[in-house]
Amino acid sequence: ELPPSEFMQVADSTWLVLNVVSNGREPPGCQATGVTKIARSVIAPLAEHHVSVLMLSTYQTDFILVRERDLPVVIHTLAGEFDIYKEESGECVPVTCDDMSNGFLKPKPAASPTLHPVQSPQTRFCVLTVAPDTLPAIATMLIDVLFYSHSPPWEAATGSQDLDSITFFSFSLIEGYISIVMDAETQKRFPSDLLLTSSTGELWRMVRIGGQPLGFDECGIVAQIAEPLAAADISAYYISTFNFDHALVPEEGIAEVIQLLQQRQESSR
Repeated sequence: ELPPSEFMQVADSTWLVLNVVSNGREPPGCQATGVTKIARSVIAPLAEHHVSVLMLSTYQTDFILVRERDLPVVIHTLAGEFDIYKEESGECVPVTCDDMSNGFLKPKPAASPTLHPVQSPQTRFCVLTVAPDTLPAIATMLIDVLFYSHSPPWEAATGSQDLDSITFFSFSLIEGYISIVMDAETQKRFPSDLLLTSSTGELWRMVRIGGQPLGFDECGIVAQIAEPLAAADISAYYISTFNFDHALVPEEGIAEVIQLLQQRQESSR
């Protein structure tokens, strides 16, 4: 419904949304949550089969977006580990490999992914939700933060590998559930009794992936971040955007995360 415009870029591919509801076969003792919980069972296998993914972690759950043309490969890759369903007229219907065999080609081995630089700004973030019926009470504030708050110049946002701060605000409305990621300073502008967070109220630090816009054709970007964190049982929210990827990790674990990612870079040289 958006009017055509020279100022709006649209990616060519159509994307489908996957949601991992549960995985009873996950090994006991796996404590990590977010993208790292599905790193071994979903993210890594898809990367190995050259499937590009976009990640959207929310307060409630995680969503994996895959290109529609890759769906046969996705089904064949994940069917051994998961029971897969598709939604038809509001009902969940089982999907089998046989249903998706038309047009399936055995994927070629994926090339080694580019090792992208990471940045870790000092900004502290909150992951929040709000009850839908209270949304009108903060609507004006949301609009102000989304569209009118000051943003740093493009050069400042992309030039330095040691950013002191970063402007990042994410608002998701999915089937009535609202998820918000904002920095701790911005949170102070909102009524504290309307924004709900986890019982621990923990703060998160960000690792931003990519020194330039990543594009959508490369696979393995999420895996190269999620797998080391999963091996260390570190939880992470992961949000892919048009230009960059962003991983949010618990504030107290940021030093360990930076060390893990530095070791990853050194070992690949």
